[in-house]
Amino acid sequence: MKKILLFFVLLVTLVACKEDAKKTVESEQIQKTEDNPNIILLVGDDQGYPYFGFMGADYVQTPNMDKLAASGTLFTEGYVPQNHCRPSLQTLMTGTLPINHEQYVEKLIEERQIPEDSIVGFKHHAMLHFETLPRILAKQGYKSFQGGKWWEFNYQNGGFDEGMTKGWKKGDKKNDDWFLQFMGGDGRQLARATMQPVYDFIEKYKEQPFFIWFAPELPHYPFDAPDKYYNIYKDKDMTESAKRYYANCTWFDDGVGELVRYLKEKGEFDNTLFVYVNDNGWEQEPHQEFRHDSLRWHNGGDKGKLSVYDQSFRTPIIFSWKDKIKADAKSKALMHSADIPATILDYINVEVPKDYFGKSYKALIENTNKTDRDIIIGKATQMRSEEDMMGMKIEAYWARTNDWFFQWNLTTETIGLFDMNKDPRNDNNLAEANPEKVKEFQQRIENWKEERTK
Repeated sequence: MKKILLFFVLLVTLVACKEDAKKTVESEQIQKTEDNPNIILLVGDDQGYPYFGFMGADYVQTPNMDKLAASGTLFTEGYVPQNHCRPSLQTLMTGTLPINHEQYVEKLIEERQIPEDSIVGFKHHAMLHFETLPRILAKQGYKSFQGGKWWEFNYQNGGFDEGMTKGWKKGDKKNDDWFLQFMGGDGRQLARATMQPVYDFIEKYKEQPFFIWFAPELPHYPFDAPDKYYNIYKDKDMTESAKRYYANCTWFDDGVGELVRYLKEKGEFDNTLFVYVNDNGWEQEPHQEFRHDSLRWHNGGDKGKLSVYDQSFRTPIIFSWKDKIKADAKSKALMHSADIPATILDYINVEVPKDYFGKSYKALIENTNKTDRDIIIGKATQMRSEEDMMGMKIEAYWARTNDWFFQWNLTTETIGLFDMNKDPRNDNNLAEANPEKVKEFQQRIENWKEERTK
């Protein structure tokens, strides 16, 4: 009798456990609604802000990005925190500034007593210890995918469910392509060679809301766009390096177009929030030729990537969601890329973490006449060098207000002040003529430094 009773109790317990498991699975498989749309973060790689049709460059063919910008709200004065990619990408994942990201990682190293010879390896996996955007979204029932540029060893470190970057082995450092492995490995094939991994992910999770990190290594070097893109520029009156760079811009644009077409085909487009941002700036005007100059062929003109000029940090930022975000709207409000994850969370009614530097711009999207930040300040830790293709270490600060761009390089002991209304390319340094304005910027930067290092 006791055995029968015990068997009955076990049977009831087993059934109850199965029911609980079923409820857990059902709770995880949250259906798409207007409150939890698909989210796609489009990240341009070395894309200069002027080189889009929607930014006024009629000599660059970007029809799909032009449609995206026209379908939503465009912030023309967006900024990333650094003049090269990895810190800017980390900000998009964590909502924090590079200076604070670095402080937190150093704190972890000290608390965990990481041995000296293991620190570099630990830093490759440090993203495991951050409450990343995919991890926050997972709590709301989202599935997430990583494709494209990704420095954080593998997609799992960022909290993605699936992805293209799988990591590397210790021995890979001996290979000629080791740096490419660090940049994203197989993830770099997205749009350049294949779209299938992202299509497979969408098909697999089409019943649930999903988040996609779509960051093709484009228009990034190598400038080897297929003929179908290069031939658009082949006979244009511009330099060869401009033709090659713009062809890569169009290649990225076509990848976005392919993704949009697939989403429409699968009935996923209407309830998808699209966000676009660059990782850092670039300079390649139609008349500039860089192919004879290895440093600039890989990094563009001196006002762009790895510089401390406005064009190194500036990016257009786009928010588009069919029938939910006003179409064909533009804002000149200063926006930081750290505001992107905060804004995404606001759109799905999730509280923004307290340690975020970024804040939601949803109200500014709904009313483009509003403004928020009166200044954006950043720290640059690297700049290009004629002696080292990877650049030199520096301590420099920059600031942008509605009217001015200010640069303060402590390493080179140089200061620049530029009128953004008359001189957006920063050709005429007005620092000597405006000593009080220089002092004002320096004081605000000192205040910012003190606040960020508390």
